Amino acid sequence: MGVRRGDLEDYTCTYKQLLVQEEENITKEEDAMAWKFLSLPQITSLLEQDVAGVQKSLEVFLNLKEHKTILKEAVLLDYYVSGFCWAKALGFTPVQLGGFLTLLNLLLENLDSQQMMLEENIQELGSAVAGIGQCNTEQSGGFEFFTVDQAKAIINYLKISLFQHYALYQYLFHSPREELVLGAENFVEVVKPADSPFPAPLEEGLPYDIYSKFIALIPAAEDATKKSAEVTSSELEPEGEPTVDPLEGCTMEDVKSILDELTGDMICNLQMEFNEKLRTQEDAISVRIDKLKKA
Repeated sequence: MGVRRGDLEDYTCTYKQLLVQEEENITKEEDAMAWKFLSLPQITSLLEQDVAGVQKSLEVFLNLKEHKTILKEAVLLDYYVSGFCWAKALGFTPVQLGGFLTLLNLLLENLDSQQMMLEENIQELGSAVAGIGQCNTEQSGGFEFFTVDQAKAIINYLKISLFQHYALYQYLFHSPREELVLGAENFVEVVKPADSPFPAPLEEGLPYDIYSKFIALIPAAEDATKKSAEVTSSELEPEGEPTVDPLEGCTMEDVKSILDELTGDMICNLQMEFNEKLRTQEDAISVRIDKLKKA
């Protein structure tokens, strides 16, 4: 019983599809470590943006909403942005960029969640890069898509960026920090009311808005106080005795003569005082002159 040509072609197509699918599965398994932190669309989006765009995108991808006020989020955002820009400058492929960010996240999670010491985290890095540049090796960290030169560059970068400042990152993740609330107390002295025995402040010594709001109404209040005092005094006066004007019945000549007498008396008194002071000064000068002559 022979095999028909159509069946052979169908069998060949099916076999090719299986081979392609198997290769895709192998590729996915090899690149699995590249997408554990960020996905391929996210890496592709980051490659299309500048540094400011990368920072804004990572704020969204990593949900770092309080990076302007929380130190930990600010440090994490700076660390990932710096790492991505460094890897991009070296010409890493999207798979290699994703794997590098996954490696950064792995080391930080070891420090944060597991509280690994520096030596332990360095050993974890060694396990991750094991198998790079080797074929058919049993020890593999899943980062075989890097070359040997790239692995050396990554180790040097982690040395100067993370491991060299490891104590600071430990303090950042595990040392509680107090929240300091900065403020200042202001004591405001209220303007005293109009009925106080002290005079109101001068208009020139205060801003116009304060003076117009708090001080400008004081004269009116003083007038009201004076009016009330006048009313009170008038109420105390007997109703049967009207107030008599002392100048009632005087003419202008009488008033003029009175003023002339008062003025003359005042001038006379002033003249006498002046003559007395002049005589005293003359006596003192004469005494000095006599002393000078005798000397």
